[in-house]
Amino acid sequence: MTARLAGRVALITGAGGGIGAAIAHRFAGEGARVGVADLDAGKAAAVAAAIGPAALAIPCDVADPAAAEAAVAATLARFGALHILVNNAAAFTPDATAETIPLAAWERTLAVNLTGPMLMSRFAIPAMRAAGGGSIIHMASQLGHVGRAGRFWYGTAKAALVHMAKGMAIDHAADGIRVNSLSPGPIATERTLARIGGDGPARAFYGPLTLLGRQGLPEEIADAALFLASEESRYMTGADLLVDGGYNAR
Repeated sequence: MTARLAGRVALITGAGGGIGAAIAHRFAGEGARVGVADLDAGKAAAVAAAIGPAALAIPCDVADPAAAEAAVAATLARFGALHILVNNAAAFTPDATAETIPLAAWERTLAVNLTGPMLMSRFAIPAMRAAGGGSIIHMASQLGHVGRAGRFWYGTAKAALVHMAKGMAIDHAADGIRVNSLSPGPIATERTLARIGGDGPARAFYGPLTLLGRQGLPEEIADAALFLASEESRYMTGADLLVDGGYNAR
């Protein structure tokens, strides 16, 4: 490790597992102190415990304004500053069309996947401004670029996150705050494997969809997030980083 985030404080939502946990571990390994926020308090605590004293577990429903504000406040109280925000938390619902999706599922999807990143950013931006700037990363998706049957509800929110990054980048460039989105392709997370039916079926289904012939790993998305969080991407804002194994090149 090269301590590329030494002296930095990061807050990561949806960090109790999968991509979020991989990002938390990667950032901590590069010298950051990390707020591990998740709706599941037990999962957040487990990830923070595995990282050690450089991590703080924070129970948080990002769609709840009070909880979002409290997550930022807890990070500041423990670590004294905030430089990096990764809006990774996401809600999922079974595949559905506009005719069949329950209205409550649609509203929850937008609340977590879109309003949540806005709320977390709203409360993080003043802290980042006070710290002299920072990096906000919205976790979008390759499905924000292309459609897929039954997943319009997910792609809609993720496409909006790509645009949210552009607009926020314009609004906060003068504050020294860079805002980008990161769009993973099919990643071998616990949730994805469970939805498809295990590792074998997931490989068979997702492999042919990418030029590289396989699913990505959470650690590969963590590497991309590290780039966006670090000074290596200091001339990059308002952009979407597509890490999809060539999914969108077809």
